[in-house]
Amino acid sequence: MGKIVDLSHHQPSNKIDWVKASKDIDLVIIRVQYGSKIEDKEHKNHVANCKKYGIPFGHYAYGCFVSVNDAITEANDFLKRADKDAKFLVLDVEGDTVKACGTKNLAQASQAFIDTCKKAGFKVGFYTSHELYKQYGLDKVKADFLWLPRYGKDNGTPDLKPAYPCDLWQYSQNCKVSWYGGTVDLNLLNGSKPLEWFTGKQVQAVNIAVTTQNKTNNGGIRMYQPSNSELMNATLRVLSRLSQKDLNGISKDWYTKAQKGEIPLDDVVGLLYVALDRELIQGSNK
Repeated sequence: MGKIVDLSHHQPSNKIDWVKASKDIDLVIIRVQYGSKIEDKEHKNHVANCKKYGIPFGHYAYGCFVSVNDAITEANDFLKRADKDAKFLVLDVEGDTVKACGTKNLAQASQAFIDTCKKAGFKVGFYTSHELYKQYGLDKVKADFLWLPRYGKDNGTPDLKPAYPCDLWQYSQNCKVSWYGGTVDLNLLNGSKPLEWFTGKQVQAVNIAVTTQNKTNNGGIRMYQPSNSELMNATLRVLSRLSQKDLNGISKDWYTKAQKGEIPLDDVVGLLYVALDRELIQGSNK
């Protein structure tokens, strides 16, 4: 398995040997901004080189919002700057975020930022300092994946694992690599999500509206648009239940495609119709 690295302006793109890097890296997570006012000056260069050399990438934004409404504004600025081919987005909450926002509404503001990005059709992760995770309700923030740093000796090798379940572990900020003269942050998968979950083809938000029984204030029907992760998880559940109904009826390729987000929308709808026909949607045991 190759490396999972996060990059910012601290690692200038013209100082990276991208030919070597492309053979050593599986995934790059590129910083786009430090709050709304400071756009990372290297993010477009990093994206251009990732595209040139075929390296999958996601984006992260360091939060500097001062309120819930400001978090939504920051998220929208992030979305404007993010490359459309990013596999996912991440909110980064650390000490400076706490200084800016305070502690009372920190979790609520973080959730508002994440929800704004999810509504735009991206998978969205949450990164926060290990010591902050259980403080100020941050462990209650909901995202598609959790990314935690814990360095231990911080000598460039995996040492002290996070004390909490997470999907990505940033294990050191002092890692040496062959393709860059300085140091970089390196990460490892630390949960049940495979690399393909992060690097697979991004599923754009689809225009399927499912009516609910809840009425809006004006008496109409409130429409629900599922997120990418909800669609993927629902598809995987349907595939699992269909395979239980007919052990040889579902190819393993379907599971791989579902995990990568590569099942065409028409096929997803077809699977749902089959599941409805076989009374599987509500978990029937028939």
